[in-house]
Amino acid sequence: MADTAAPGPTRALILANPASGSHSPELVRQVKELCESCLERTELHATSAPGDATVAVRRALERADGAPDLVVAIGGDGTVREVVQGLVPAGGRATLAVVPGGTGNSGYKMLWGDRPWSQSLKAILTDYGIGGSARLRRLDLARLAETRNYVYLGACSGVIADALMTAKGLPLTGRERYARAFADTAAGYAPYPGRVTVDGRVVHEGPTVLANVGGGRYRGGRFLVLPDSLLDDGLLDVCVIGGGIAAADVPGLTLQATHMDHPATVYARGRTITVERTDGRRLPLEHDGEYQHGIGTSATFEVLPGALPVWAPTGS
Repeated sequence: MADTAAPGPTRALILANPASGSHSPELVRQVKELCESCLERTELHATSAPGDATVAVRRALERADGAPDLVVAIGGDGTVREVVQGLVPAGGRATLAVVPGGTGNSGYKMLWGDRPWSQSLKAILTDYGIGGSARLRRLDLARLAETRNYVYLGACSGVIADALMTAKGLPLTGRERYARAFADTAAGYAPYPGRVTVDGRVVHEGPTVLANVGGGRYRGGRFLVLPDSLLDDGLLDVCVIGGGIAAADVPGLTLQATHMDHPATVYARGRTITVERTDGRRLPLEHDGEYQHGIGTSATFEVLPGALPVWAPTGS
């Protein structure tokens, strides 16, 4: 859903995550200076712990006077995930701008592609609306029924989720860390017995390497797991990779979306999607790069059409 007539921002809250994969104080300084040069008021909040960005956004939007109408998230997909949790319940009182400052940056890439952040942020601040180069889009989100959390980029069960746990024990950083974690996890990975249901219809049942629900086309900034996904069509996409594909082959196949041509891949769309593990054991699940420890044997995702007001390029 487009909103090209939306007013431009006047007051910004910048969230910066010093713990993100490629955090740069210089990047934060440049973002702050650009906002200050264009807006009436700019605040900077450096996050200090998991969940801090969510709390900071909620508190800022609850202020009676001077609440921001733009939230700028500097960081990786995890930072954006936290900002979304605080922003969506506000019901559109503020809009989102993403500045890539992490490892994957899928959230920025799905909106702006490979454009430099300075170009996209300047367009948001000065060249928005009808005839401009930036416009406001209202993106669909998923809500994970078991936790009530909002899912921005996507959620994935199976080998990708398990790789996040492997990564915690590796003395590496950035993409090297996650590449090694995936390789270690995928080696000899045993698919779990799973079932995926879309709007009450079973679309997959059997050995499952992963089931990705979303959301954005990219995961990890590079992998086209959901190549046909549209961000504002009112539907969730799901891609299931079954036991006919070795887990170790998933990165190579998803780089160019060639997994879509494999008979072990199932792709579907719907408003409610349930992913289950059918042997009674806990479903390994992550969303937006965060492992979901509280999930039992299944996870249900419901679409929230147009829930997130976010700035994107005109024509997207």
